[in-house]
Amino acid sequence: MGSTLVAFVVLGAASLLLHSSKAAVYEVGDSTGWQAPSSTSFYSDWASGKNFTVGDTLTFTFSTGVHDVATVSKSDYDNCNIASQSNVLTTGPATITLTATGNQYYLCTFSNHCTRGQKLAITVAASSTPSPPSTPSPPGTPPTTPSSSPPPPPSPPPPPSASSSLVATFTLVFMSIAISFMYYF
Repeated sequence: MGSTLVAFVVLGAASLLLHSSKAAVYEVGDSTGWQAPSSTSFYSDWASGKNFTVGDTLTFTFSTGVHDVATVSKSDYDNCNIASQSNVLTTGPATITLTATGNQYYLCTFSNHCTRGQKLAITVAASSTPSPPSTPSPPGTPPTTPSSSPPPPPSPPPPPSASSSLVATFTLVFMSIAISFMYYF
């Protein structure tokens, strides 16, 4: 019985270690969410020290009809160019999966929100897991799909949160222990 129990505990621990290599989910602005901040440096301060990698997910939490999030070029970001943006998510919360390395830029196209600091610039590094080779975009340009290729597949759902994976792992461990006890008693 002891060796079976040890085996299940080791499997549970291994599951926790495997989870740590999964993509991260970032709530942009943490509890503040995506809104016109009190400081123009709020979102750059929020992003500093974070290591964004391909496969990570950004969640922009905002009220629909009050804010939006546009993926823009560096020039549009620097100049808060909100006119004629075509890559705008208008329903909150909006989720963006990081699919390319390099600099990525986001802003709100409502009124003067960008000039008030509702904009985010991040640098995305390669993921720790190998991915198929791709042609890198010049820094500051949003990723594009060539017109001759088929449309990309739909984005996968966001990865489970750390807490739900932890609950699943502990459930597996405790169920394994219970089965072990039933087997021997």
